[in-house]
Amino acid sequence: MNARLFADAAPDYTKASFPPPRPFQHTAHEALRQGVREGHRCQALAAPTGAGKSYLGLRVAHEGLQKGRRVTFLCDRTTLINQTSAAADAYGLSAHGIVQANHPRRDSSLPLQIASVQTIDKREFWPQTDVLIVDECHTLHRAWVEYAAQTKAVVIGLTATPFTKGMGEIFSRLINATTMHDLTESGVLVPLRVLSCTRPDMAGAAVTKGGEWSDKAAEERGMGIVGDVVKEWQLHASDRKSIVFSSSIVHSKALCAQFIDSGVMAAVFTSETTASEREALVREFSKPDATLRVLVSVEALAKGFDVPDVGCVVDARPLRKSLSTFIQMIGRGLRCSPSTGKTDCILLDHSGNIVRFADDFERIYHDGVESLDDGAKLDKTVRKDEPGEYEAKACPSCGHAPFSKRCMGCGFEKPVSATETAAAGVMREITLGKGKSRKVLANDPAHLWGQLCTYAKANSAPDKQHWRARFLFKDMVGDWPPDAWHITTTPDVPVSPAVASNIKARNIRRAKARG
Repeated sequence: MNARLFADAAPDYTKASFPPPRPFQHTAHEALRQGVREGHRCQALAAPTGAGKSYLGLRVAHEGLQKGRRVTFLCDRTTLINQTSAAADAYGLSAHGIVQANHPRRDSSLPLQIASVQTIDKREFWPQTDVLIVDECHTLHRAWVEYAAQTKAVVIGLTATPFTKGMGEIFSRLINATTMHDLTESGVLVPLRVLSCTRPDMAGAAVTKGGEWSDKAAEERGMGIVGDVVKEWQLHASDRKSIVFSSSIVHSKALCAQFIDSGVMAAVFTSETTASEREALVREFSKPDATLRVLVSVEALAKGFDVPDVGCVVDARPLRKSLSTFIQMIGRGLRCSPSTGKTDCILLDHSGNIVRFADDFERIYHDGVESLDDGAKLDKTVRKDEPGEYEAKACPSCGHAPFSKRCMGCGFEKPVSATETAAAGVMREITLGKGKSRKVLANDPAHLWGQLCTYAKANSAPDKQHWRARFLFKDMVGDWPPDAWHITTTPDVPVSPAVASNIKARNIRRAKARG
């Protein structure tokens, strides 16, 4: 449909029709409204793959359009432009223009614009905008970051991985819409079944200035197991549509050639793949009876690529810092696909990433990210590489693997050892300050934890209470509370005036910092 048909008259957006929101989507939308009422001009909405971030973003756009606002929906990459445009059409928001070079639906007169950040960055042109919705907002493109800082428009960021350093300087509020655990429990996502396979030895491999393994080093180590990758796939996932993540374009081509030599229809999908080739590959791969069974990529498929019946992700890209990249990669296989009878997703781990990120991934899976600062730290930490350690670890309750501390299958939590319990329960006062300014906050760590849980229950949303209490404890004590301490099993304890005063002072400092 040519968007210029709407240029001569104000479009009627009242006839747009959206499917009823799921409870968490309704809650998240209302939280965004409340944030605007409280003065948060820039907010980030975090939700896992499958939570319907584009749906929520377009609902927000529709609300603005009905109020006479001009809205821009900014896509992270050109390949997502048509996907977002098709979704807008499906919801009845066909009266939109597309800001992309030579696009047939380009029309700046329409109140709704779907824009490519690459086009805006090159041309340094912004549509007139009252509401800016930034998809994949963890990718901090200069064009929109600078615009968000100087515009008066309301800015809503959408992301599954709010881990990028600097997001806390842009967004004053983070909203966790839901968690991977809740989506899996409700059937929106399928369980992840992990098989640890042959992996390259990364000991002594070269790293970049940022601390991540260099693409060249990962490529050289990965070349030695190309044959193993294909053999393991043939053994465990030959009947599943699959995405393979590699270390480099050269590595991608080598893996693809090995698949083809083994009689498997495969193709490379990287930054070198042309736009027309990408469209053809996606069109074929999306068919239920696709002859194309395997797509091999470095990172081009990690964000926003949605083919629900992908049943296997092969991770052959070793990482030591970027938890967000790991989560984005495995997310490509977690969407449910009722029409094809998909019940789970197999992860063939040829990288060791599931070992390195186990503790943090389990926490994100169950609880999400508490704050943007917390998320940034997760992508800055270098994880130890301990090959072979994880294969034998399975949940002692249900047998689900991998298992570190809290099972992603049944929720079983590893009990705290007697030594850890004794250390956590040492009777010592928790104090702040010295001399006459010294204030006693609690009799011991457990007493402080009880007070913070009581405070969090009264002052935080249910999905944030546990982590609010944990972060307050870390701020006051300097260490995290034991993992076995959970808000749901902690009885209420009266909050002392000293603790209440301390929390209030912290809130004031945060508010001033945001201002």
